[in-house]
This record gives sequence, C-alpha cells and structure tokens, in this order.
Amino acid sequence: MTARVGVVTFPGSLDDGDAARAVRLAGAEPVRLWHADPQLHGVDAVVLPGGFSYGDYLRCGAIARFAAVMETIVDAARAGLPVLGICNGFQILCEAHLLPGALTRNQHLHFRNRDQVLRIESAGTAWTNAFQPGQEVLIPVKNGEGCYVADAATLDQLEAEGRVVARYVGNPNGSQRDIAAITNSAGNVVGIMPHPEHAVEELTGPSLDGLGFFTSALKHLVETAA
Repeated sequence: MTARVGVVTFPGSLDDGDAARAVRLAGAEPVRLWHADPQLHGVDAVVLPGGFSYGDYLRCGAIARFAAVMETIVDAARAGLPVLGICNGFQILCEAHLLPGALTRNQHLHFRNRDQVLRIESAGTAWTNAFQPGQEVLIPVKNGEGCYVADAATLDQLEAEGRVVARYVGNPNGSQRDIAAITNSAGNVVGIMPHPEHAVEELTGPSLDGLGFFTSALKHLVETAA
C-alpha cells in the first residue's frame, strides 16, 4: 500500500506545493491538509512546509501553533507520527514545543538565499535514515529568521543525546553550534531550516540530496509496520 503523507497549508504557506511534489517523487501519495481542519485524514506522516504562516505577524510560527490541525498533529507526533517541519515548519514545531529552542533573526540581519552544504550528524531519525553520519549534502537555504538558539543546557543535551540532525558547513545565519536541524528524543519529529523539497529534481535543484529526507520517512514507515 502506498504511504500517504500529509502536507499542511497555513495562510501564508509558500512551499506546500513543492513539499507535496517532493512527497510524490519519493513514491508516496501527498495529501493536502488544511490548517482549519483538525482531521489528518488517515495520513502516515506529516510535513509542515516553509513560508510565512499567518504573515509571521507575531513571531514566526507563533500563531500557526494554535491552528486546529496543529492540536491534532501535536498529539499524533507524541504518539509516534513522523513529522517534518521545514523552515517555517521548523519554527512552528518549536513554538508548539515539539522541539526545543527557537529560530530568531539572522545575526547579520539579512535574508539569506543560497545553496547550502550541510553535514548529516544523525541518520537515526525517521527523516534521515537514508543518509550516513558525516555525509555532506547540498540543499537550498532561504530565511530571514533562521538562527537557531537555545540555552546552554539544552544545546548540551541535544549534543549528548545525538539529537543534532544536521549542521551547516559554512554557517549562513549565525545558528548556535552551526545547527541546521534537530530532532525530538524519539526521532520521529525533525525540524530543518534549509529546504530539502527544493533539491529533488535535476532540472530545478542544485542536487537530488533533498529527496533522501522523504524516502527516509517511507523506509521508516515500512520498518515500523513490519
């Protein structure tokens, strides 16, 4: 049976269509989820896409965390549902307390848009099992508030528990300890600031490296169902 991966659309989402395309190219069926609908419609995993949910009028992701669909996603994620938050989706996961820390204004105060090398630190998550630890991948980054911050105790805990998923090779925004992606303790929830959904086709992407994040989720679903 083909896996069904939900892609949420919030007011202000920009990359929901790209995320749905990446899901399809990975071999799953994308299911569009609406922010005001609390039902997940039987999906096996969820992607929170990039953009500017609710215009980022308060803080990035701060309003989206109260969307009806997020109440259901939070409960499902705590029960093991694989959830990937990309850029604004990462911000939403932090605001919803599914991931620790916060994403703040880039230290140089400029929007950064470029192809970015990342080093995969953890291949033990639902979204990174297709990679090898230490593997470098090329994925676009585009953010104005992508600087990951947390208190020293939280950063030390993330390091000690192997929950830093990826680091920047050449930090584009000042993120502490070059952190580009993190996971929860169970490994089913991942937040990543760069955009793997923009690196899934030779025609448009700088690489095909982003596809591995989505195929990882499908592999995880097969393994956990066995």
